[in-house]
Amino acid sequence: MDNKNTGNRKKSAAYSPAEVEDRLYGRWTQLGLFGADPTSGSETYSIVIPPPNVTDVLHLGHALNNTIQDILVRKHRMEGYETEWLPGSDHAGIATQVKVERELAKEGSTRREIGREKFLERTTAWAHDNKDRILNQLRKIGCSCDWDRTRFTLDESLSRAVSEVFVHLHKKGWIYRGNRIVNWCPSCKTSLSDDEVEHQDFDSFLWYIKYKIKGSDDYLTVATTRPETMLGDTALAVNPKDSRFKKLAGKPVILPILEREIPIVADTYVDPEFGTGVVKVTPAHDPNDFEIGKRHDLEEINILNTDGSLNENAGKYKGMDRFEGRKRLLADLEEKGLLEKTEKYDLSAGTCYRCHNMVEPYLSDQWFVKMSEMAQPAIDALKTGKLRFHPDYWSKTYLHWMENIRDWCISRQLWWGHRIPVWYAEDGTMFVSADRPAAEQCEGYDPASLVQDEDVLDTWFSSWLWPFSTFGWPEKTPELQAFYPTRVLVTASEIIFLWVARMVMAGYEFMGECPFTDVYIHGTVRDANGIKMSKSLGNGIDPLEIIDKYGADALRISLVLATPDGQDPWIGRNTFEGGRNFVNKLYQVSRFVTMRLEGSRPAGEPLDDSDLVIFDRWILSRLERTIKAVDKSLSEYRLSAAAKTLYNFAWEDYCSWYIELIKPDQPGAPIREKSLQVATYVLQQILRLTHPFIPYVTEEIDRLLHGRDDIDAASTLSLGPWPTTKGSHIDDSLEDSLKQIQEVVTAVRSIRAEMNVPPGKQSDLHIRVSDESFGILLENHIAYFRSLAQVQNLFCGTDVKRPPLSASAVISGAEVFLPLEGLIDIELEKVRLQKNLDSLKAHLEKVSKKLANADFLANAPKDVVEREMGKKEDYQERIHRLNKNLEQIMGW
Repeated sequence: MDNKNTGNRKKSAAYSPAEVEDRLYGRWTQLGLFGADPTSGSETYSIVIPPPNVTDVLHLGHALNNTIQDILVRKHRMEGYETEWLPGSDHAGIATQVKVERELAKEGSTRREIGREKFLERTTAWAHDNKDRILNQLRKIGCSCDWDRTRFTLDESLSRAVSEVFVHLHKKGWIYRGNRIVNWCPSCKTSLSDDEVEHQDFDSFLWYIKYKIKGSDDYLTVATTRPETMLGDTALAVNPKDSRFKKLAGKPVILPILEREIPIVADTYVDPEFGTGVVKVTPAHDPNDFEIGKRHDLEEINILNTDGSLNENAGKYKGMDRFEGRKRLLADLEEKGLLEKTEKYDLSAGTCYRCHNMVEPYLSDQWFVKMSEMAQPAIDALKTGKLRFHPDYWSKTYLHWMENIRDWCISRQLWWGHRIPVWYAEDGTMFVSADRPAAEQCEGYDPASLVQDEDVLDTWFSSWLWPFSTFGWPEKTPELQAFYPTRVLVTASEIIFLWVARMVMAGYEFMGECPFTDVYIHGTVRDANGIKMSKSLGNGIDPLEIIDKYGADALRISLVLATPDGQDPWIGRNTFEGGRNFVNKLYQVSRFVTMRLEGSRPAGEPLDDSDLVIFDRWILSRLERTIKAVDKSLSEYRLSAAAKTLYNFAWEDYCSWYIELIKPDQPGAPIREKSLQVATYVLQQILRLTHPFIPYVTEEIDRLLHGRDDIDAASTLSLGPWPTTKGSHIDDSLEDSLKQIQEVVTAVRSIRAEMNVPPGKQSDLHIRVSDESFGILLENHIAYFRSLAQVQNLFCGTDVKRPPLSASAVISGAEVFLPLEGLIDIELEKVRLQKNLDSLKAHLEKVSKKLANADFLANAPKDVVEREMGKKEDYQERIHRLNKNLEQIMGW
């Protein structure tokens, strides 16, 4: 120890996150610790943040995702990498426009009333206010992002990249305009890509409608889940091999209600085994019917307006909402005897991922990207190991989608977003250009007269460029050269298709290499009952509320500990108490060590190995094993495993065992100097190892431990070093011996607790061991049993007899006997145990009756039933333990 006084130390008996966190974060940013120099020449480690939508407010999913990224970034920064974590936000086309339009509606206005320019000004202001809010919320969590490089998908440089990409792909013939079936949201009034459609199950019906064969009294019956679309039917179809209908192919039928003549076509798409074997063909409102229509040159009749109401092609139903029109149509069919029957049907229908209303297959003129050629390099990347998923099973999901990829509809009927870089002359001539075409680009036309396409691009069309557009592409900037490709993408499973796969394709097409090596997919946050947290269900937990109550460190470590690697976390409000307790435990043990330094300063590294006793050597062995385990877990993206290893080492090995073992027998006496050195050294390593997980409390403890008034670039944990080990202290035999001692102490403590022995009373301890070496080990360390288990005299051997009036426990290689005579009042203890047993049996009977009630099981919510079952199991276990204790006492 260096006994030099290090100045005035600001100590507090209790850790106060509110006082520490804002101060430290301000200091970190003031010191510029989160920035990265692309010209430093150091090995780089870069991550781009999955940009939160500007419509978002911070939720636990964001908190988990960004905590994981911050852990990886902080760890590599401590290892000396030039570390770049680029933050930013997404303009969120549909979601943002919907919110602003709702505000206008409240004011009695619309976007069309105020015009495109003013609408975009208003939306821009709204978006900037909101993106600043959520980025500030990420700061509250402790995210160590390079804030000077914050990007927004509508920034000028990123918008330039979007236009360049569109032009490039159009020149290659991979972007085209076509009149095709798209997913149409009548509420948002825009097209959606296949991956923006969420399928939901609905209780619906299958309606059987009769079509009269022309010139006959016979009918063909067709089953449909969308009867209103029959108003756009242009054919019926049968399978050419279906003997029932061979003679009917080519004949006309009469479309009910509209009385329009339509043909019967033969097409192999029709499944003779499904329904009646006859299908209605509505080319403008079903993707499969669209393909049938192309094969048979059928008319395409659109019956819907963009808002989902029925148009003039629907005849007398014109102007009705699609579902109101359905009701009126079905009533008319029934009145005319053309509705044969109705059956209940479980319908899986597409809904808009933003407004959650049912989408419509809709024939529309849109822009598309051909994806098949771009997909191949992205497929090869996975198969050759250049791209890895963690957990690996997500690779199959990625591969299945990539090998069955469809063209991507990229145009949206919105104003907010990247406007499509296509320009039209009055005669319809089209020019594709990143900017308004110059005179030489549109020869024969006045550039000023050209009108830009009204539509904007899908939000994901800018997001798929995020890993390189944010670093300055298409310019060859120092940042792009240094930080692309990035190392890892941390995200959730629901956007593997929407975002991850597309980024891989874009990376190969525009940069020639994969944008990241690894993709870490974390679980989806669920509530304590296993239900996915959502705003609509009201079962979410506000991370900022948790930070206010427990601190950011408690939030972070609790989320990681509660998220099993590759699985969904179930989180309740009490989840964060565990994190809070861990933070407080670390702070309190650091105070214990700091106060015993008595003004001296912690010794530097490496630690002098001389004069180490068994428990010193044991904690150093456990430390080195912990470092190796944490490094391995983090390298394999098993963050929860790493956190649990650290938690167990810090709480159990260090606090509960080592610190207790080195405490002197007499209160106020000094700790053995060498053990204090070891305790201080190990504490410093714990602070470094846990810093990426709980950066605030570890930085504060380190400051207090060294007696500093403030941190600086030379002293901050943020810049390391990260603990390393050669394994020189690892001693398997020693750890095995200590494990045996710990098992004995734990057994004695359990007996004392279960038998209600007063804490201050000492007792003798008798241990019958299976071999003499175990007994010698225990006898050599009797001092530790006295301090940790309140043992007065120890009797060990292979022939030790069980004393009278003793409680027992069996551990590996030994039987432990604790004489209780004089420690407790046996008769009173019998009464106490019996009273507790009777109470538990009454509770068990009550809950068992409830669980035997069929009505309760059928009608109670699932979480309530599971809670009652948990109670039953708990009561049964406690009754079992009490019975064992009573049996021991009754046998005396």
